Formats: sequence, structure tokens, C-alpha cells
Amino acid sequence: MNNYLKRYAQNFDYPLFFTVLMLSLFGLVMIYSSSIMVAIRKDYPPDYYYLKQVKNLIVAFIAFSIAAFFPYKHYANKNIMLLFTVILVVLFTWVKVAGNGAEAGIGSKSWITVPGLGNFQPSEYAKLFIILYFAGAFYRKAQKYTFEKLQPTEIFYPIFLWILVVAGVAFETDLGAVIILCGIAISVVASSGIPFKTFWKFFGVLGTFGGIILAILFTLKGDVLTPNRMGRIKSYINPFEYESGSGHQVVNGYYAIGGGGLEGRGLGQSIQKLGYLPESQTDFIMAIILEELGIWGVLIVLGGLGFIIYKGLSIALRTKDPLARMIAAGIASWIGFQTFINLGGVTGLIPLTGVTLPFISYGGTSIIMLSLAMGILVNISMFEKVERKKSIS
Repeated sequence: MNNYLKRYAQNFDYPLFFTVLMLSLFGLVMIYSSSIMVAIRKDYPPDYYYLKQVKNLIVAFIAFSIAAFFPYKHYANKNIMLLFTVILVVLFTWVKVAGNGAEAGIGSKSWITVPGLGNFQPSEYAKLFIILYFAGAFYRKAQKYTFEKLQPTEIFYPIFLWILVVAGVAFETDLGAVIILCGIAISVVASSGIPFKTFWKFFGVLGTFGGIILAILFTLKGDVLTPNRMGRIKSYINPFEYESGSGHQVVNGYYAIGGGGLEGRGLGQSIQKLGYLPESQTDFIMAIILEELGIWGVLIVLGGLGFIIYKGLSIALRTKDPLARMIAAGIASWIGFQTFINLGGVTGLIPLTGVTLPFISYGGTSIIMLSLAMGILVNISMFEKVERKKSIS
């Protein structure tokens, strides 16, 4: 154990750790700045969301520490994957039976209340679950068949489970999470090392099932394409036409971005957070960052997130272990897809989906699951450094 800790300390990925820490603390500052008026309007203390996020960060740090010390190779173990699957089933059943978050016109139950922890969003757990499950399943199959001989029909269970997870998330939460889950699955498979032709066969199978899911969702559009979501789609092309309704948040986000200019109004000086931009501490926090800090705030956020994505992809490219490669690529793609979807919605590049900005937006489940993922990535980085040193010597 002492040798393991010594080796771990010598090969710890400090740049990655301090980047995650910097982003989380910067997000904490911006949550405090953007949520004061939201809290007051709800008759909460001004620092209500700030203090809750502090508690979330404490739990997140514990989750990071556990994942960072837990050898990543165990994620290919069938028993561990079975445990993760049981947890997923329990969470999805729980949110379906006793979930909360449904509001008039939204019809979405996306949260469960966990005693002692508060609200928990199963869709966030599902993102990390898909990465680990797909990576473990492909790795075990490769031990039997080798990647060159691996066919889509031989991984029926991961595909079937992916379909169930995507369908469950589509019915329980914003459709942005569905897009992220699809991107994660494709990224893990693409990084597995299977031949190009086999990958396209797998992609075809995945696309076929995905099309069936979409057809079912549109057939049941009363449950999935709720008035709130349909409003977001309608207001995508011209949000100003729906400024008093579904386009209200997007339009006021534009006002925040435009009002800040290049230099920003100054920390704490946002106008749009004073009741104009609803729930500005969540998925539209980047608009407040732009309004208050201008281009400097953007550089901090995009620079930090870009570095994390770069580290994940570089680790995936360097390592010789297929399991490590798939997990690292999956985590990097998760951060990348979620960042793009959030910023795309804020800037009007794509329809608004309600996806949070990684490490920056308010949200306990998001920061805890992302911290778990970062702990796993740090652990992979450590083992990759050790193996690289062995090969050199």
C-alpha cells in the first residue's frame, strides 16, 4: 500500500487537478454573483445557492479522491459493472415513481430526493455509466475475439442497455442529455481500436436503433416533446418573436452578452441577473460571465475546459491499454459535447436544451459526477506515466 501511495504521489497529474480546482472555484464565485437575486426572489438568504454549491464541492472532492485512488482496471470487472447497472436501474425506477421537477407545461420528472444528499439527477450518472460500461464491455470482448474480429452482433447487450438508458433519459430529462449519451457511445467505440469497417457497421446498428427510438419519441410526442420543449424549438430561429414566452431566456442572454462588451461591466455588476434572466446560475451562467468579465471570463472558462479535453485525448492517444484509452476518450468527449451544447444554446447556435456548463454552473449532481470522472482520468494518467517510464527504462 505504501509503495502504491508513493508511486501515486510521484506520478499525480497536478496540472489536471489544479485546472479542475480552478474551474470549480471560479464557478463558485460566479454562482454567488449570478444567484443572489434569484435567491432573494424565492425568499432565500442571498448566499443560499453559494452555500449549497460549497457543500456540493466538498462531496465532489471526496468523490474525486476516491476515484483517483481506485485503480481504473477494476472497471472492466463484471461484478462492479453489475453493481453500477443495478444502481442505474434503481435510480431510473425511483425517478419514474417518485421523481420531482415536473412543472406546468414541462411534464418532466428528472430529479429524485436522496436523504442526506438532496436532489440527484440520474441522467448525470448515466453519462459516466455509459463510458465505463461500454469501455468495460468492449475490453472484455476484445480479450476473447480481438478488436479485429469484433462484430456488432457480439456486443448486443451493451447496445441494448444503451437503448434503454437513452430512452429512459429522453423521458425523464432534457433532450440535450440524450445527444451527449449518443456522442459518448460513439466516441468510446471509435477509440476502442476496432477496424474502420467494423466501426461503421457498429455505427449503422447504433444509428438504426437510434432512429427507432426517435420514431417512438415523436409518436409519443405528448410525453417527450412537451410544450416547453416545443417552444424552445420554435424560438430557435427567431427568439425575439417569442420574447415574452419561450424565447425570453435566450433574448435576455443576448442582452447580457451584448451588454458586457469586450471588458465586461465588472464582477457583480450584471444587470440581466436582476430578475431579467431566469435561473441565471444554471445553464445560462456563461451569459453572466460574459456580461461581468467580458473576454477574460471566456478565456478562463474555455481555456480550462479546453485543457481538460486536451489532457483526456492526449492520455487516450498515448496509452497502450485499450480500456484506459476508451475511458479517457469517453470522458474527454463528455466534457466536449456538454460544453458545445451549453454554449451553443446560450449563443443561439443550436436550440436551447438546458444542459449545464461543466464545473461552472450550479448543480450538485453535475459537479459530483464530473469530479468522479476527473478522478478516474487522473488515475489513468498516473498508470500511463508509470507504464511509459517502464518502457523507457
